[in-house]
Amino acid sequence: MALILSESSPTTPSPAPAIRLEGLRHRYPDGVEALRGVDLEVPAGQRVALVGPNGAGKTTLLLHLNGLLKATQGRVWVSGIEVRPATYADVRRRIGYVFQDPDDQLFSPTVFEDVAFGPLHLELAPGDVAARVQRALDEVGLSGFQGRVPQRLSAGEKRLVALATVLSYQPETLVFDEPSAALDPGNRRQLLRLLARLPSTQIVATHDLDLAWELCDRTILLTGGHVHADGPTRAILADRKLLEANGLELPLRLQLETSETTA
Repeated sequence: MALILSESSPTTPSPAPAIRLEGLRHRYPDGVEALRGVDLEVPAGQRVALVGPNGAGKTTLLLHLNGLLKATQGRVWVSGIEVRPATYADVRRRIGYVFQDPDDQLFSPTVFEDVAFGPLHLELAPGDVAARVQRALDEVGLSGFQGRVPQRLSAGEKRLVALATVLSYQPETLVFDEPSAALDPGNRRQLLRLLARLPSTQIVATHDLDLAWELCDRTILLTGGHVHADGPTRAILADRKLLEANGLELPLRLQLETSETTA
């Protein structure tokens, strides 16, 4: 049974949640059941951490939000629109997915072309496309990278360009799979500051529990393909017994505080 902790309602309730999952199940062709009946809602504007051990179903869940995986059973809605083949184009304008491996997202000869891909498909005027590319690169701290070759960038730079490709078409919801992976401390701090000031709904699958602690209002703990706990981040991530029972550890900041207290 999932542990559900009470949390305050958003100040301005949305007529439809940003994300809604109802009985979501997914079984891969090899028979592995990665999701086993997930029910959840994410209100507009909320920042949610999705945590759990390897194999918990985090990435599988994210891939259903824009139709990259089709549910074996259950239904998915984004901003009140059910995710199905007929609505994929509309859904994908509303939700921006930043993949764990940025090489899955970068395919153009230059950074400008990669970041411009989304705005071009919105049929914006060339000047508006260029403005969106500039703004997105400024936001991630890569102004001046327009002419660079994505494949020649560092792993951290690629990750920031991948984020810019999503920011450029201004989706309502941002979805991240391990966003802080391969980032040095400076770029990680910059990413945190950026995400903290963006007004969009955010769903962040991460093993970086310190990032979840700093960024997210709510944390959902997945284990074995189902929701094991769901509540305020400070309650979930401070529960040592809950985390250790699910293959996780306290955020480093709490470990250090505990060490200082017992020293």
